[in-house]
Amino acid sequence: MRVAAIDIGTNSMRLLVVDSDGAELDRRQHVTGLGRGVDLTGRLDPEAVERTVAVLEGFGTVMAELGVERAKAVATSACRDATNRESFFDRAEQALGVRPELIDGEQEARLAYRGATVDAPGPGPFLVVDIGGGSTEFVWEENGRVVGRSVQVGSVRLTERLLPDRPATFDDLATAGRHAEGLFAQVEVPVGDRRVIGVAGTWTSLAAIALELDEYDRERVHHSVLARIDVERLVERLASMTVAETAAIPALDPARAPVILAGAVIAREAMRRLAVTDVLVSEHDLLDGLAASLTEAPLA
Repeated sequence: MRVAAIDIGTNSMRLLVVDSDGAELDRRQHVTGLGRGVDLTGRLDPEAVERTVAVLEGFGTVMAELGVERAKAVATSACRDATNRESFFDRAEQALGVRPELIDGEQEARLAYRGATVDAPGPGPFLVVDIGGGSTEFVWEENGRVVGRSVQVGSVRLTERLLPDRPATFDDLATAGRHAEGLFAQVEVPVGDRRVIGVAGTWTSLAAIALELDEYDRERVHHSVLARIDVERLVERLASMTVAETAAIPALDPARAPVILAGAVIAREAMRRLAVTDVLVSEHDLLDGLAASLTEAPLA
């Protein structure tokens, strides 16, 4: 049986198709910025919806060509906040053949944990940090249960609230850092005794930039180690650049250029909150956890 997992995120649309043994048949991602403006208006922008539906129609074509028998789509932070999500879901269902399911932050965290830890090196214990466009999830296993905490700060949300300009001013950068720090300080998380794994586009993009890749290389990024000192340096570097200059960084998807500075600030503050000097970066995340949920027994 071939299954498809679709992640309708705040910034990116992603598709993963696997067979019943979990072998990957297709994986693709497109940044559409679905959630841009939602924090301010509470609604999905019509132009962003059009971009996103076009991408989802492409996903539907791929799924049909590969003979997908079972599919599941999940929608996260932007759709949680949008009052017009149901009309978007109507169009997404037409494009995909399956209606998106709105999941909460805890469900999002559990799926990210499942995906990130399935092939993680070493025995653990692990703590996964998933930085999205609208929220950040901290998730770990405790007494046989997966525990997740979702914080309402993500790369798109922080950009729109506090880091709208490039280059960023010193005051805006400091304010953004304090904002993320304050939110993370309210979250009870295990500190210092777990291997931290960073998942999703902010972490993988920062790792690719830190590795000075000539172009994005998924294999080199997967399970690379990103040092906190490098993240701190990247915050300073990205803050000094225009969006156009950022988009020209070889290893970075240009569509991520407007929000990667905010993502870097969030990554830095998450590492400080967890008192770690480095993070293991994984290419496997919520999407992989969702695919696994379609082919395997559910998590405890």
